[in-house]
Amino acid sequence: MIVFNLRCEFGHRFEGWFASHASFDDQLGRGLVECPVCASRHIERLLSAPRINRGVALVGESESQRGSMGDSACEGFVHPTPEQALAQALWLKLVRHVVENTQDVGSQFAEEARRIHYREAPERGIRGQTTAEEAQLLAEEGIDVVSFPLPVAFKGQLQ
Repeated sequence: MIVFNLRCEFGHRFEGWFASHASFDDQLGRGLVECPVCASRHIERLLSAPRINRGVALVGESESQRGSMGDSACEGFVHPTPEQALAQALWLKLVRHVVENTQDVGSQFAEEARRIHYREAPERGIRGQTTAEEAQLLAEEGIDVVSFPLPVAFKGQLQ
């Protein structure tokens, strides 16, 4: 298993675990690698410091004997600022909250939103997909709709 540091076109940083370099290249080429924050498929691999597990260090073994690569191993890697890391963590928390507290009605979103608005269905939080035109019609009827891109990774079971 190999772990890559990845970044999408919008600067969101995340890890990806792959069986090999070839597996990563194959999945990237087929559009299967996706940002967990914004669902972008324009992903680039960042520089990563290699990690080699050699077992437990021997007593008295110095840092240089353990194979430390020093600061030069991460040269060129830009760590996210604390503000960027916090913003990404808060975004992921918000996504989890939305998924856990709403019902996915899929492509029936506009119809179900109308049913709720006109009290033909029980009031509850829903999420789903609709066209921009349908969202505009809902707004004209006084039905509040928020566009909220949900990464594919969050459409399944959350861990």
